[in-house]
Amino acid sequence: MRNEFPSRIEAALAQLWQHAAKSIPEWLPMNYVSWLPLVYEVAAGFQAAKRGRRNIYLVRLDYSDRGADLQGIYVGMTAYAPAQRFDQHRAGIHAAGSVLKRGQELLTGPVLHLQRIAQADAVRIEQDLAIALGDAGLLVKGGH
Repeated sequence: MRNEFPSRIEAALAQLWQHAAKSIPEWLPMNYVSWLPLVYEVAAGFQAAKRGRRNIYLVRLDYSDRGADLQGIYVGMTAYAPAQRFDQHRAGIHAAGSVLKRGQELLTGPVLHLQRIAQADAVRIEQDLAIALGDAGLLVKGGH
């Protein structure tokens, strides 16, 4: 009888998640990120001049093995959907080492307005966004 109650809770949570998962937007981070408002603010300062086939994406990096709660961000550009590119990183396909080893989750919300943009804009924004996030005090990888 003692173990019955926790098992019921786990089953109820699994059932709740199964039904609620469809209503949770893809861009919502699954973990608390204290510096996420800063990322939204910095990314909002960038706009593309033309539409195209490139996407800017951000990945939350976990450096907790180097210090308590130490996190970083990876800035990338791709012709794929950001979620598909993140999956490629995690599978080792043309993967950045930082994302392969430390990539925790895709942060799509801050860069939703930087999807389907021209390549020239994407190259410029990827570099400038990485610099701006670094200047804001974040540990940044990528942004080549």
